[in-house]
Parts: sequence; C-alpha cells; structure tokens
Amino acid sequence: MLYHLFDWLKEEGIRFPGIELFRFITFRTLLAVLLSLFITLIYGKKLILFLQARQFSEGVRDLGLAGENLKRDTPTMGGIIILLAILIPTLLLADLSKVYVQLMLVSTVWLGIIGFIDDYLKLRGKRRAKALGVDYKKTSDDGLAGRFKILGQVGLGIFVGATLYFNSEVTIWREYIGNAQAAATEESVIVKNVNGQPKYFVETKTPITTIPFVKNHEFNYSKLLPAGLRSYDWVLYILVVIFIITAVSNGANLTDGLDGLATGTSALIGVLLGIFAYASGNLVIADYLNIMYIPNLGEISVFIAAMIGACIGFLWYNSYPAQMFMGDTGSLTLGGIIAALAIIVHKELLIPIFCGVFLVEALSVMIQVGYFKYTKRKYGAGRRVFLTAPIHHHFQKLGFHEVKIVNRFWIVTVLLVVLSIVTLKIR
Repeated sequence: MLYHLFDWLKEEGIRFPGIELFRFITFRTLLAVLLSLFITLIYGKKLILFLQARQFSEGVRDLGLAGENLKRDTPTMGGIIILLAILIPTLLLADLSKVYVQLMLVSTVWLGIIGFIDDYLKLRGKRRAKALGVDYKKTSDDGLAGRFKILGQVGLGIFVGATLYFNSEVTIWREYIGNAQAAATEESVIVKNVNGQPKYFVETKTPITTIPFVKNHEFNYSKLLPAGLRSYDWVLYILVVIFIITAVSNGANLTDGLDGLATGTSALIGVLLGIFAYASGNLVIADYLNIMYIPNLGEISVFIAAMIGACIGFLWYNSYPAQMFMGDTGSLTLGGIIAALAIIVHKELLIPIFCGVFLVEALSVMIQVGYFKYTKRKYGAGRRVFLTAPIHHHFQKLGFHEVKIVNRFWIVTVLLVVLSIVTLKIR
C-alpha cells in the first residue's frame, strides 16, 4: 500500500526526500526483512503472554524422549505471528498489482486458515478431555481430519496451477532463435537492450521447468503426454502442482518436531528461493546466467524477504528451549509457501535437493508406517525400521541432544542450498 501511495504521489507531482527509494526492489526487500523482524521480535512476546493466558499449550506425544514433559505447557499457534510478519510487510511494500504477489498472499492466508483450524480443534479436544477428566494424551492428536486437510491443500494446488497456466500476466521470455533482420520484422518479437547489445525475445506460456545439471535444462510437461492429448497439458500441470504443494507442506509439518528445526530450515530455503526469484526476474542477470527470464517476478522478492525475516524473528522464541511453537498454523503455511515459490520460479525439480530435510522426514514416516503394516500382516506383529519417526526423534532415541540434531540438520540444509545455487551454472 505504501508502494502504491508513493507511486500516486509521484504522479501528482508531490515529492519529498526518499520517495524515489521505493522504486527499487532491493530497498523494499531490505525494508521487508527489517519490518518482519520487528513484528516478530516485538509482538512475539505479547503473543506468548496472550496464548499462555488462554492456556493454548501444546499437546506432546508421549515418546519417552528426554525433556518432552517440559514442552507440554509451551504455547502453540505461534504461526499467527509468522503470518502477520509475512502479510503486513508484503501488503505495505510490494506492488500488489503483480499476479505473483497476489498468488503468494492468497496461498499464505489459505494454508494459514487450514493450519489455524487444525490447531484450534486440537486445543478444543484437549480442553474437552480435561473437562471430562480424561487423559488428554489420548486426544492430543485430534484436529482437522486428514482428508479435510488434504482437500484444502488440493484446493490451493488447483488455484495456484490454474493461475500460473491461464493468467495472461504469467509468461516466460525465451531468446529468439533466428537472424536479427527476421526478428525486426516480427511483431511478436520483443527487443531489449542487454549490456549494451540488442537482444530478441519471444513470450511463451508453455508449462516448462528447469532440469538441474542438464545442458539443455528446460523440460516441457506436455512432452509427457501423447501428441493427441497435449492440448490438455494444463490438467497434467495442475496435478503436478497439487502433488508438490501437498507433499512439501506436509513435509514441513512433519519436520516441526524439534525446537527451531522447521523455522531455521525454512529461513535457509527462503534465502535460496529469493536468489532464484531475483535472478530470474532480472533480465540482465537471467541473460548472463542463461536462465529463463520471468517478467514481474522480481517483485516477489519483497514477499520472500518478509518470510525470511519472519522465520528468523520467530526463531528468537522458537530456538531451544522453545518459548512458543508455531503449530500447524506456521508449519503448513511455510511448507506451502516454499512449494508455491519453487513452482513460480520453475525450480520444482530442485525441491528434492533443497528441501532434502523435509523429504527425509516425510520418507522416514512413510517407511516406518509402511514397514510396520507390512510386517504386521506377514508376521502378526509390527516391526520398525527406526526407533521412532519422524527421523529427528530417531536420533533423539539414539542419545543425540536436540540442539545437536537441529544444528546438524541446518548444516545439511546449508549444503543443499549451496548445491542448488551451483545448478545455475553447472549444467
């Protein structure tokens, strides 16, 4: 809103010192980080006191882990402050007319509502159990039914996929292959001056993605379909988007089991996505790196900066020993944001790399559950691959301290993020 206000003031001829700074994405990006940090650091403590006063505390599973009883009364639903720290700076500082910004605002609110309902139902079940004199451990896993949670994620996937495929503002510029004289005579060719030389581009809306470590690094989803069905490639694209958003948001949700683990990991991934967005949204950088240029994408850097600031600020209260948990309100939202951003910058095939921690956490649960069910049918008694799942609890059972596990998972994420950045040039 401030961006549009200052833009209107300039059009009206009203100028004052510093007004021109709002033209620069870099300035507004840095301001978004600072504002989101301010919101989480200043108002995070107030939220903790508010949640404590209303006994919005976490229900912790009894896994026999060291220190788990100390977490039982830790306030949850702290993801509310993450949502506010993302939404407020974005609304104030970003160009809200850009479709990518609108898409991310809707995604944040959408998943935030799903996570909030899930957290609220869990807390209500706990209170009801206490009122009835029932051990609340038996009801602490109550919440929004899994099918409704999946339905909400599928709905968002359809919205994101349909918007990216059908919206006329969502395009990619690809370098024109042909001689300069032919390019000058074609109306569809866009001429831009890049580093002092004219460059020719054509707009495309084909659903393509980037293949890491491959020389011809672009892949068109329609090639997966028979020639006669390629006009329906939008169906395949939307299905891919649904799968990615559902998988990553649930992976982030499973990762949120140790103090600061999901928060710090999300912040590191956010830095990577910010680099991708800024590079693909800047014509000069995109041309230098020989990556696809996506018009208007640079504006989403403001949103990503707010997300990074929100995670770092929340980590102040969420690091060991945590004063507040984000709950599904935060973890589902952060996972969905990361998935949507990866799809927007056309780097979804890199998700198994930079979201490696989320992937391993989710796979550990799937392997544990699948193997337990298989051995129960075959031998009459279920067996386990891990001491417990997700895998971070397995390491706790092995005797590793919670802080050491979190720090090492962060280090692994840093390595995966660096590897993902390297893919910009190694192909």
